[in-house]
Amino acid sequence: MDKRLLDILVCPVTKGPLIYDKSHEELISRSARLAYPIRDGIPVMLEDEARQLTDEELDKWKDK
Repeated sequence: MDKRLLDILVCPVTKGPLIYDKSHEELISRSARLAYPIRDGIPVMLEDEARQLTDEELDKWKDK
């Protein structure tokens, strides 16, 4: 994921920052508790396409 792109993208639900999860190819929104998929290098920033994060997953990203 291009660092410049990550710097300008925000969660479409909360307008909060996103965290890049390279291992799962997702953008994490802690405030919305959502993970947006990245398909073929393109972030899919649609709430309907995002998956809900579990409490354990949120804890993983707590200090990021």
